[in-house]
Amino acid sequence: QVQLVESGGGLVQAGGSLRLSCAFSISISSNNAMGWRRQAPGKQRELVAGISIGGSTNYADSVKGRFTISTDSAKNTLYLQMNSLKPEDTAVYYCYISVQIGKNLYRDYWGQGTQVTVSS
Repeated sequence: QVQLVESGGGLVQAGGSLRLSCAFSISISSNNAMGWRRQAPGKQRELVAGISIGGSTNYADSVKGRFTISTDSAKNTLYLQMNSLKPEDTAVYYCYISVQIGKNLYRDYWGQGTQVTVSS
């Protein structure tokens, strides 16, 4: 069973910064796809930033240049550094990881979510 524990959310003023962390109960590597999604009240859950198998990264247009996704394999942890935060970034943020469990067979796991609130 794979466990994910998120931390780092909170209340911050516009223009400020936060760093979210997601600690996994398993070792992570370039064989894992992982990342962050967020959901604001009344809106669809959207991809914020992701790391594909092989290590390439991708970001939502709304956060490019402000957010950075990274990993620390020694700590089995995924990070999201968020700078120049805007009120529209307010949402619950969820981390995820895709784990290979068989040939051409993968299973996704999700964190419990952490609230980010940006005041104007």
